[in-house]
Amino acid sequence: MQRRKQINFNYQRVIHRIQASAASNHRDPRDIALLAVSKQQPIDKIEAVYELGQRDFGENYVQELIEKHAQLKHLDINWHFIGTFQSNKAADIAIRCHWLHSLTTQKGANKLNQHRPDDLTPLNCCIQVNLVDDPNKSGLLGDEALHELAVHVVKQPKLRLRGLMTIPSPEIITPADAFAMLAEKLQWLQIQLPDQPLDTLSMGMSGDLEIAIAHGSSMVRVGSALFGARDM
Repeated sequence: MQRRKQINFNYQRVIHRIQASAASNHRDPRDIALLAVSKQQPIDKIEAVYELGQRDFGENYVQELIEKHAQLKHLDINWHFIGTFQSNKAADIAIRCHWLHSLTTQKGANKLNQHRPDDLTPLNCCIQVNLVDDPNKSGLLGDEALHELAVHVVKQPKLRLRGLMTIPSPEIITPADAFAMLAEKLQWLQIQLPDQPLDTLSMGMSGDLEIAIAHGSSMVRVGSALFGARDM
């Protein structure tokens, strides 16, 4: 009972942070989705957040995604894969997820399209961008590579390109500058592909979601501020 009370408190506090940041930046809070990052969190915590109305949950590891998807298949959860994407795991993601946030290769796009079941809607995809050539981060470098992959993705009938994702490198660039750069890249891509539903900036986490919202984030990925410390 105490754990659920804490989860409820955390959830309401995160929602308040999103709403307050939206208000201070003259944005509609309904335009900012909360993605609950449930990696290494137990099933009962996920169920507790679900009972509060949360439907979007993000996982970083494919095996953990597979296990949780099976255990929670009775719930109408929208699963997002936000970890480093390897094309040899494409089938596992394509049949279970509603979103992939970390696409970086044409090969990966081909595999996802190949394995996406015909009876499911197209898989929503964000391209992950490495803004400052951080060797410790995944993601595409440069506008040419971004444009090439985006054009390729939109040709895949079972994929739907939605936008961009990044993970800041605060030792190299401030989160504010990183988020501003990603917003500019999405605006540029919208001009290049005006017929596509490029409406998503997946950026901002527990410690910097206000900064991300100030720079146009449409989906913040929140783990620790919502679930508390991971049960290791």
